[in-house]
Amino acid sequence: MKAARRIALTLSLAAALAACDTIDTARGTGTAQTIPAKPTVSEASQSLRNYYVHLQQDHQARGLLRVDGGGPDTPFTPDMLGRNFENIAFFEEYARNSGISQKGQASDLRRWNRPVRISLEFGPSATADMIAKDRAALDALVPRLATATGHRISQNATRANFQVLVMGQDDRETLAARIDALLPNASPSTRNLFLNIPRDFLCFVTTFSTSEPGHHYDTAVALIRAEQPDLLRKSCLHEEIAQGLGLPNDYQKARPSIFNDDDEFALLTTHDEMLLNMLYDPRLTAGMTVDEARPIIYILAREQTGRVY
Repeated sequence: MKAARRIALTLSLAAALAACDTIDTARGTGTAQTIPAKPTVSEASQSLRNYYVHLQQDHQARGLLRVDGGGPDTPFTPDMLGRNFENIAFFEEYARNSGISQKGQASDLRRWNRPVRISLEFGPSATADMIAKDRAALDALVPRLATATGHRISQNATRANFQVLVMGQDDRETLAARIDALLPNASPSTRNLFLNIPRDFLCFVTTFSTSEPGHHYDTAVALIRAEQPDLLRKSCLHEEIAQGLGLPNDYQKARPSIFNDDDEFALLTTHDEMLLNMLYDPRLTAGMTVDEARPIIYILAREQTGRVY
């Protein structure tokens, strides 16, 4: 296991909810938050901030967290792109319904069939500078995702179905209240995942489906640790939203890509945009197995790379 990582979890209705047949679609307040100029920082939160600053510095010193998107040193062929898509779209980083304790397993293709409306929320510990930077990052990211997928993706604070929460150790009370409001019937294990994540988990996203067998997502909630410095938070924003669209796994051979636990790349790459375009191509349908999809995958991969052989 690497020193720090991001995770994506897909939770079925039965595992995520207790005796409920619908999921609240995560309506945000849409109201401005008053942030103190210098929020009081607890010792525990400061310790996390120091840890993540050193983590980011260490990664960058080793040539990781690249923001160039790759280049001549990261070539990939149609077959490599197809292989990466198979492993990222058809496997989950962790087994369904297992929390965060088991290895991933094969999965059918999953994606959204309704418009994705994203809301970005902050806890009281967030500074005005942090809020401005993260909102700017999301403003730039959402159009890229919409273009890459060809799917309707927008920001909507009042009718969101994809909530991104940027909160830290000192925001536990606020976070607990938001989870209770967004997922009022969440199981104890799901709630505990949000409120007691280990230090080594920088961020994660949970996706939910209200209908079995759950091939179409209806709701997603992501948590990004507020204690992280700017680039790590931005990297989390890119990866968790992209994973929440239907690319749930990390694959060690995917390059140049954010869907790789080695953290070589911090931000969405052209390679990753190709994966998203393939995911939402109408020639693939939600619920397909990897064996059913494979012949189409390699046609799409050749098209994406401009190769016809």
